[in-house]
Amino acid sequence: MKTARILVVDDEASLRRVMQVQLQRQGYETRVAGTAEEALQMLETGDYHLVLTDLRMGSMNGIELLQEIHKRWPEVSVIVMTAFGTIENAVQAMQAGAYHYVTKPVQLAELSLVVDRALEHTRLVEEVNRLRENLDAKYGFDAIIGRSPVLLNVLDIAARAARSEATVLIQGETGTGKELLARAIHQNSPRKARPFLAINCGAIPKDLIESELFGYRRGAFTGAVEHKRGKIENADGGTLFLDEIGELPLDLQVKLLRLIQEGEMEKLGALEPVKVDVRIVAATNRNLKTMMQAAQFREDLYYRLAVIPITLPPLRERAEDIGDLVKYFLESNKRKLGRPELTLPPALLSYFTRYSWPGNIRELENVMERIVVLSRTAEIHLADLPEFLRPVHTGIGALNLQLPPEGISLEGLEKELIVKALEKCGGNQTKAAQYLDLSRKTLIYRMEKYGLRVD
Repeated sequence: MKTARILVVDDEASLRRVMQVQLQRQGYETRVAGTAEEALQMLETGDYHLVLTDLRMGSMNGIELLQEIHKRWPEVSVIVMTAFGTIENAVQAMQAGAYHYVTKPVQLAELSLVVDRALEHTRLVEEVNRLRENLDAKYGFDAIIGRSPVLLNVLDIAARAARSEATVLIQGETGTGKELLARAIHQNSPRKARPFLAINCGAIPKDLIESELFGYRRGAFTGAVEHKRGKIENADGGTLFLDEIGELPLDLQVKLLRLIQEGEMEKLGALEPVKVDVRIVAATNRNLKTMMQAAQFREDLYYRLAVIPITLPPLRERAEDIGDLVKYFLESNKRKLGRPELTLPPALLSYFTRYSWPGNIRELENVMERIVVLSRTAEIHLADLPEFLRPVHTGIGALNLQLPPEGISLEGLEKELIVKALEKCGGNQTKAAQYLDLSRKTLIYRMEKYGLRVD
């Protein structure tokens, strides 16, 4: 916290002066006000961390001032002072939101200790708020890069789902960002102040996953020498993200179903169930409906999980977002790896959009890190890109062209090549551009040039 600013409010000028001198000696920037109305005016124009106010003042008393401060500046701590140190006054002040209560005549040593504690409380509140803002920035929907219509539709559904308590099933290929979306749902939900815990059901051995999820009692099995809380119990009040839910064994699917339906679970070795308030968000890259038909996934659990199903599109279906993602990962890796001078020429972006990205966003992120690490100069060149991103040119001889003796029109040949490429690609301009080793923008320009239909 920067140098703390304190406002002392009291109708006794001598007391105001004594307290101001004492607090300034402690290193605090201190201002004084003789009335509650004057204090409110000062709070409107200044940034204060703590207010010390008398209870008995003029037309507006200390309790009313306290209530107004908490309504308008909830981050400011308030200490109440009064010569009428009754229990009723103390209770009233604390109920109104006072951090602490001291009686007159004020003992300066006691006041100094209370002020230090109040400012530490304010510092902790500011730190918590800052961390929450950082979480919102890191895990909110704004942190999900992209503006393609298919992604914006997904984010709209997820934002509406976040405000509810419904279970969510996120489906999508590996690397599409399922956990990031799950965190954004939690961060925009009423449970955001409570834990978000993630567990990968496919990464834990089957004989351990039950104890990891549900916990156990001492003596439940050999080696269980003490009680253990599972992920579900630790996420109480918050959100539990079950990644790769399709890998969950059938016997545990029954227990998970009970948790969703009844809000309770059974620990290993426990005689009674435990009540738990937890929201389930699950994710999978497998086709759960196919697994249901093969009796590998319970149908009743599927419909409990898929109250709100969300499918994240693969990167190849949101090519409009690739450029933004490339720039984002370039900047983040430049900061992380200490290469602020590195630049990527716009002309190279087309090589990223032509690739199908089977590993999706995760693959793109890894590629950008590799490029930042290995680039030899301050500017990224075509040779710095992985081989699979570079174009493979077909020699002119491979086309087996027969050039007529009377000559040929280059523009006519180019137009014919564009028409043939569009026919070969079923009219898909993106694929035709890739086939001709052009950007889609360049292809459209040349189609317009030759009077070919762009729509």
